[in-house]
Amino acid sequence: MRINALSLIIALCCVIAGLFGTAEPSQAAEVVGFQDHRFRPGTIVIRNSERRLYLVLRGQRAIRYKVAVGRPAKAWTGQAQIIGKHVRPDWSPSPEVRRDFPHLPRLIRGGAPNNPMGIAAMTLSNGNYAIHGTNRPGSIGRAVSYGCIRMANHDIADLFQRVGVRTPVIALP
Repeated sequence: MRINALSLIIALCCVIAGLFGTAEPSQAAEVVGFQDHRFRPGTIVIRNSERRLYLVLRGQRAIRYKVAVGRPAKAWTGQAQIIGKHVRPDWSPSPEVRRDFPHLPRLIRGGAPNNPMGIAAMTLSNGNYAIHGTNRPGSIGRAVSYGCIRMANHDIADLFQRVGVRTPVIALP
């Protein structure tokens, strides 16, 4: 029953985002040439300096999404894998965030308007990081997070459908 409910929530998020039943990337994403032969199709490549996330496709192409990245000294680089996919996830601030914002509650339930994770999140194997949606779309394209990669909710819904657990994620400076 939980799997069916999860599938229904994902489908509803995609319908709301205008993505259901299409193989085309979301309106904000675009298919672009991608000439970097270091990365295999299916790999997520984050270029922090560009504030862009690429999902590498076959034929030297990629889907490019605009993202928010970690603020100076908070952005991560390196390799990870997606280890979990979550729809409307709860959020708990990390100890570092709690230190900087002690007024935050210890837990914000998924779907709450003040939940910073947006409609979906994909957790990464490199610690307390995720690729997730946001309830602050104005932050997209900026260096504002504590290391997570933020996407517009319609973009995370699109990427969420395209990748699975164990998808490699490479973050470049």
